[in-house]
Amino acid sequence: MSQETLHVTTGFRVEPEWIDYNGHLNMAYYNVLFDRGVDDVFESFGLGPDYVKQHNASYYTLENHVVYLREIHDGDEVNVSLQLLDYDQKRTHVFMELIHAKEGFISATSEQIHMHVDMNQKRSAPFPDPVLEKISAMHAAHKPLPIKPQVGRVIGIPRKAGNV
Repeated sequence: MSQETLHVTTGFRVEPEWIDYNGHLNMAYYNVLFDRGVDDVFESFGLGPDYVKQHNASYYTLENHVVYLREIHDGDEVNVSLQLLDYDQKRTHVFMELIHAKEGFISATSEQIHMHVDMNQKRSAPFPDPVLEKISAMHAAHKPLPIKPQVGRVIGIPRKAGNV
C-alpha cells in the first residue's frame, strides 16, 4: 500500500502504564492508538471536538476487528495509517495499520465501521454535505489501493481434517 496516499498519523508513543504483566502493550491500548488515528482523520473531515460542541453530533464505532501481529513495548514510537474502504451517507468503513515508527513493521491492524450520530436523538444521521465531500474525496484517493488480507476476515479456529 502506498504510504503517499494513505492518511498517516505520526508521533504516538507507547506509555509505561499501558504495559501488561507480559511486558508488552496490553491489548486494550492498541484500540486507544487506533482510536487516536481515527480521531485525527475525522478531525480532517471537520468532525473534531468543535464539531461535536457546535452541532451536538458525533460518530460512534459500531464494529472493530483487531489483528495482533507483533509485540510493541514501552516507549516505542508508532504511526497509524488509515485507508478509507467504503462509506455511505451515515457510515464509514476503514482499515488501519499500527506501524513501528523506527523499524517499520506492522504491529496490528484494525478494521472498523463508524456511524455518524445525532446526539440529541441518539440516532444515526447523515453526515453534513461538507463532511461528506471530504469523505468522498478520501475514498476516491484510496479506492485504487489494494485491499489488505485482514479486511473482512472471519474470526474462528481453522479446522483441518483430523483436528478436533
